[in-house]
Amino acid sequence: MTVQFKFFMLPAMPDESAETEMNRFLRSVRVLTVQHEFMSHNGNAFWCFCVEYLLTGSSPALRSSAKAGKKPVDYKDVLSAADFAVFAKLREWRKEAAAKEAIPVYTIFTNEQLAQISRNRPDTLSALKKIDGVGEARAAKYGQFVIALINPEPAPSAEDGA
Repeated sequence: MTVQFKFFMLPAMPDESAETEMNRFLRSVRVLTVQHEFMSHNGNAFWCFCVEYLLTGSSPALRSSAKAGKKPVDYKDVLSAADFAVFAKLREWRKEAAAKEAIPVYTIFTNEQLAQISRNRPDTLSALKKIDGVGEARAAKYGQFVIALINPEPAPSAEDGA
C-alpha cells in the first residue's frame, strides 16, 4: 500500500461537475485525511482540498466483495418471502441501533446472522445463542429487542375478553 495525495479546487459557486469528480474519487479510494482551505484569488473564491489516501490497486468496494473469494449474497433470493420480510425488519432495527451507538452495523449482527435469525425465529435468549457467532454478550445486549421484533405479541382477540 502506498500513501498518495490528490488535490482538488472547487469553486465557491456550485459546480456539480467538480463536485462529482471529487466524490467519485473519494468513493474509489481509502481516504486517510482531508485538509481543506477556503481561498480567494483575483476575485475568484474556491475551496482547496488535499486528500491523503492509500493506493492499493483496487477500490474498497471491489476488495470487500472479494473477501476470501466469497460472492455477495442476495438474501432476497435465498430466503422465503416471509423470512425476507423479517430479515428486512431486523436490518432496519440494526441500522437504527448502530446509528444510536455510533458503531458499524455488522458489530451488532452480520447479515448472515440476521438471515439465520429470520429462518429460525428464536423466541428465547437460549435459542438466539444457538445462532453461529451470537454469544452471551450479544444475546444479553440485543436479544430482547430481536425476540420482540420477530415474535410480536398477538393482538388480543374478542375471545380474550378485549
